[in-house]
Amino acid sequence: MTLNHAFAPTARVADGHAGAGPREVLDLHVAELRQLFNSMDPAPFRERDLDPEAEAYIVDWARELRGRPPLALRVHIDSAAIRPEDTALAREAIGEYFCRRAQATKRRLQQLFRVGRVSLLIGLSFLAVALGISEVVASLFEKSRFARLAQESLVIGGWVALWRPMEIFLYDWWPIRSEVRLYERLGAIEVSLLPRAMEGRPVP
Repeated sequence: MTLNHAFAPTARVADGHAGAGPREVLDLHVAELRQLFNSMDPAPFRERDLDPEAEAYIVDWARELRGRPPLALRVHIDSAAIRPEDTALAREAIGEYFCRRAQATKRRLQQLFRVGRVSLLIGLSFLAVALGISEVVASLFEKSRFARLAQESLVIGGWVALWRPMEIFLYDWWPIRSEVRLYERLGAIEVSLLPRAMEGRPVP
């Protein structure tokens, strides 16, 4: 599928719905609606995945926006006639796709936290054992340089065992949480279809 990059992300404009407030609008140009979706996906249209190129373009655009404004997607189609049910179908399919991505990312976050909890338990247990052994070594070989080296190595190894859970709980989780929020916003994106003939008309 080829996206026409002449339709770049626009500045914030009104979407025409009373009380909805301003939206950030992305314009895409395709020859036909089905180009937005993965042609290799055998699922029904409403459950079909987006085309990887289209998804990457939409997600990158939304990720670069500042704040959390409502989003809108205007799809300009070369087809002369667009049925009202086409717009409803596209809105449902695109919203459902990003909602599924949000749920999958939430599961990935939950799995990461499970790994973090198990890693923390293992790390603390290993640290306790290492500290215990280091004390035994220190008491048995009090005047030995080797004992001092072994004691310090055990203590360092015990703290290193906590590196993975610390990495998870301090750094790894929040980028995934940001992805969840991004996909949730995209799941509520307002979708409209416009025939190519309407490209020159002013946006209401």
